[in-house]
Amino acid sequence: MMRTSPSPTERLARLTVDVVRGLARRRVAMAILGLTVALVASIAYIAIGALGVNPLQSRIAVRVLLAESGGLMPNQDVTLRGVPIGRVKSVNFTPAGVVADAEIDGGVRVPQNSDVKVSGLSPAGEQYLEFRPQGVGGPALADGALITEDRTSTPVSLAQLLATSDGVLAQLDPEKLRVITDELRVTGQGPQKLAALFDGGVFLLSTIDGVLPETMSVLRSSGKVLSLVGDVTPGLGHTSRNLRRILDGVNAMDGGFRTLMDRGAAPMTAADGIIDDNSATMVQLLGNLTTVAQVTGMRVPALHELVAANRGSALTAVADFVHDGYALAIVDIYPRYACDYDLPRLPAFLPTYAEPYLYTYCNNPDPGVLVRGARNAPRPPGDDTAGPPPDYDRLAQSDPTPPVKSHFPTPFGGGPYPVNLPADPPEWQPQPNWPLQPPIDYKPPPPPTTPTN
Repeated sequence: MMRTSPSPTERLARLTVDVVRGLARRRVAMAILGLTVALVASIAYIAIGALGVNPLQSRIAVRVLLAESGGLMPNQDVTLRGVPIGRVKSVNFTPAGVVADAEIDGGVRVPQNSDVKVSGLSPAGEQYLEFRPQGVGGPALADGALITEDRTSTPVSLAQLLATSDGVLAQLDPEKLRVITDELRVTGQGPQKLAALFDGGVFLLSTIDGVLPETMSVLRSSGKVLSLVGDVTPGLGHTSRNLRRILDGVNAMDGGFRTLMDRGAAPMTAADGIIDDNSATMVQLLGNLTTVAQVTGMRVPALHELVAANRGSALTAVADFVHDGYALAIVDIYPRYACDYDLPRLPAFLPTYAEPYLYTYCNNPDPGVLVRGARNAPRPPGDDTAGPPPDYDRLAQSDPTPPVKSHFPTPFGGGPYPVNLPADPPEWQPQPNWPLQPPIDYKPPPPPTTPTN
């Protein structure tokens, strides 16, 4: 008869049964082994999970200088924003206070700008060391780092609390406290008054409960307002310091203000009288001042050139020739000859851009005049171009500039002039040759003769 090989499931079942039978034959040894494994696991759990002892974990040592211990003891927790990261190894005295040696997890990054505070889990104690970073980023604490005392704080001690409470209790009036206790306890109406007090509190709470949404909205809005006030606290402090300086300055000038108030009545009365006496012409004066202001506004560039030009103002030039209390100047007493070209002058205030004259010759033939002029330029023999050509037109001007289409606008040369100037007086007559009028003795030249072939 042919036997079939067992399946994998049957083999696994047989192996399991054999192992169980073997362990059953060694029950005592297996029990001891199980208890040993459970003991080791329990000790590891307690040491690592509860006590925070992990021999495989890297640690760094940090020293914290404190003004006082604040109840901090060795083997207390070290936390970062409430998360445990290490233990306090020792707390020792220093000449200036207390130093706490702590070991923290080397894998946790603690910023160097962190403040350290001794906090308590409850009013009964259980102090621990809390690291509170003041910003994000920056270098981290390294092994052997030292936290100075100016970056540490401790909770209020019991002695300070009792001393402060003693000062508060010293401000209470024992007689008024006795009257309150007598009213609530001794008299027959004491229980009714106490019941009325509690009834009023219950009514207040019920009223607040009726407007709970509005109350919550007020609280949330108050939180935003208070957070905003907290954000601008440095600015408010700076503003208060500036206001204090201003008020100190005002206080220092208090005597001057009082003197001004005492003696200022007469000048103010005189000024009021001047305004009252000139009220009839004040409107006209203001109108004239407005016109002056408008005209001056049109001349601001010229005034700027006069006072503070790039090449030096006129006032600075006037002040430069005064030295050591003396005005130094050079005066030339020799007269300078000015040639008259006998041509009508073009008005400089009209930006018409008139074309220049073609023939500008000095009427004085003296060779000592205009030594560097065209008349005295060296010429070859027989050259008579030093003077004007025969039968020339004295008022002839150069050819006008041909109009071209320019990419740049060329508006009228003068600026806007909104000032309404008064009309000319009726007796004013135009001056001769104004503007562009030919001289009285001017005779036009004869027309040129046309040559014939």
